Amino acid sequence: MDAPRRRLLAILALFVVPWTFVDTGGQPTLVFPFGFVTFGPLVVEDVVSYVTVDTFGLPQFLLAWPVGVGVYLLAVASALSGVLLGREDRRVTALLLVLVALTQVRMSLGFAQRFGTVAVPIGVVLILAVVWWYDWPTLRNALPASR
Repeated sequence: MDAPRRRLLAILALFVVPWTFVDTGGQPTLVFPFGFVTFGPLVVEDVVSYVTVDTFGLPQFLLAWPVGVGVYLLAVASALSGVLLGREDRRVTALLLVLVALTQVRMSLGFAQRFGTVAVPIGVVLILAVVWWYDWPTLRNALPASR
């Protein structure tokens, strides 16, 4: 398997790992790109329902999650165009993934301001690891040399 396909698979693998773990007083929730899973009682809600039904009156930091999902889909499309069409600016894809990581940091910081709530942005580490592993040489070469 060639490097662009392995990179695309690594980016796609980010879809099935939790991006953020949230514990609101004993009720753990895993936030995935496709939706969130709350335990006790078990509730699964997809991101589309969340955006179209549940966002009215919620704090602004909670909107970082669906924004991150949209940016992630752009990154997937960018990497996919590199594999299928041979046309991709890897710097753009890497930047999109970094922006996804920042959305999860924003969401976690918003939860951290609430008493009794713990939020761990697991996906930040995983997303940045993918960027570092596959795109750091490209990003390093794009930066101007220090003088």
